[in-house]
Amino acid sequence: MHYTPYYHQWQTPVYYGWQPYSYYVPNHYHTSEQFQQRNGKLKDYGPRPFVININEASKQNNTYRTALWTGTHLQVTLMSLKPGEDIGLEIHPNVDQFLRIEQGQGVVQIGKSKNNLTFKRKVYDDDAIFIPAGTWHDVTNTGTTPLKLYSIYAPPNHPFGTVHVTKANALAEEH
Repeated sequence: MHYTPYYHQWQTPVYYGWQPYSYYVPNHYHTSEQFQQRNGKLKDYGPRPFVININEASKQNNTYRTALWTGTHLQVTLMSLKPGEDIGLEIHPNVDQFLRIEQGQGVVQIGKSKNNLTFKRKVYDDDAIFIPAGTWHDVTNTGTTPLKLYSIYAPPNHPFGTVHVTKANALAEEH
């Protein structure tokens, strides 16, 4: 069978076959199946193209924070909060943030000032939280099991390869 290469923006050939939407993906791309077969290691795969089942990866993660993909303009981190644990009241002056709950339940608080968190909502599996740059926010696990979530920062907020096993590690590194 003959395949005609299509060169995308990274100048790496992707070979499309005769069947609609069938394709061969070169080895430096990762699918969730390849990810699980290779070693299932959660690490920073950026800035290369990368495909993963984010729900499975979020649930597999047992660290407070692990950068999964860091690019020039965007970053994805996985987080796991223990029962009763929170992210910690924080603000990102120049970073928009998206959070998605994959497992568990919690409470999100958002506000214009540290002492005036006027937005408060309960959050559960499959909820998405949008946090504009310059807004104070915190998420607290109110359940009895770990709260598994992922965060998208635009632009990136943590150095490439960041892994904080615990919240205490994250706080120590930030200071």
